[in-house]
Amino acid sequence: KRRIRPAAETGRLHSGAKAQAPNEIWTIDFKGWWHDANGRCDPLTIRDEFSRQVLELRALENAKTETVRAAMEEVFKQHGLPGRIRSDNGVPFASTSAPLGLSRLSAWWLALGIDLERGRPGCPQDNGAHERLHLDISRQLERTGYTERQAAFDLWRKEFNEERPHEALGMRFPSEVYRDSERKYEGTPEKLVYPGIESRRVKANGSIDFRGRWYFLSTALAGWDVGLAPVGSERWEVRFGRLVLGHLEEATEAFLPIVPVSPAGVSEAA
Repeated sequence: KRRIRPAAETGRLHSGAKAQAPNEIWTIDFKGWWHDANGRCDPLTIRDEFSRQVLELRALENAKTETVRAAMEEVFKQHGLPGRIRSDNGVPFASTSAPLGLSRLSAWWLALGIDLERGRPGCPQDNGAHERLHLDISRQLERTGYTERQAAFDLWRKEFNEERPHEALGMRFPSEVYRDSERKYEGTPEKLVYPGIESRRVKANGSIDFRGRWYFLSTALAGWDVGLAPVGSERWEVRFGRLVLGHLEEATEAFLPIVPVSPAGVSEAA
C-alpha cells in the first residue's frame, strides 16, 4: 500500500562523518567501465560503510535514473533502508543545475527518509574506501576472462563478504558484522504532506503555480509536493521534506535557490 509521508520524516543533507553501526551510511558509485566478452561493462556498486559489506555489484544496461532506481529497489527490499547514502556529485546521483544538487534519484531517496551526503566535487578521496573497493574489483575481476558476467560478479561479492577478513573489523568478515536494516522498505510514498503550511505539486516542467504565478524550481522534483512557509511580506520559504530549497519572492516573481557554501552546508527546515 502506498503511503503519505509527513515531510518532517524525509531526509536531509549531511557533512562527512564515519558510520558507527551497520546501515548508518551506504556508499554508492559506478565502478568505471571496461569491455568484456559481453561488451561494455560499467558496474553499479553499493557498500555498507561500517561493515564493508558489498550490498550490490551489478552491471546495468545504462546509468539512467529509472535503471539505477530499479536496481536500488531490489537492494532496499533485501536489506532495508540506510540512514544516509554517500555519493559523488555526478549523474544520476546529483545534478549541477538543481537546487542543492538534487537529482530525480536523490529526491526519491529523500522522499524515502534517507539522508544525503556528497563528497566535494573533484575529490574522490572523500569516498576513499569505496574507491579502494573499485581498485579491488579492477585487479581481481576486470581482467579475469570470465564468461558469465553477473555470475562472476556474484561469486566475487560472496567471497569478499564471507571469506575475506578485514583488519579494521578485528579480522572478521563483513558478513559477520553486517545485519539488515530495521527500517524496512515499504515502497515509494504517494505524496509528502506539510502540516500547518501550504503545499504545491511540482509539475512535469519543474514549476509550481502559486497565487496565480508560475515559479520554476527543478524538474528533479516533478511529481512531488513542496511546502511553502511564510517568512515575511510576500516571501515564502520553499521546502522539500526537511530541506529548505530557497525562497519565492512575490514582488519579483522569482524563485531564489539556496546556494550552499559547501556540498552539505545547507539549511534545514524547522
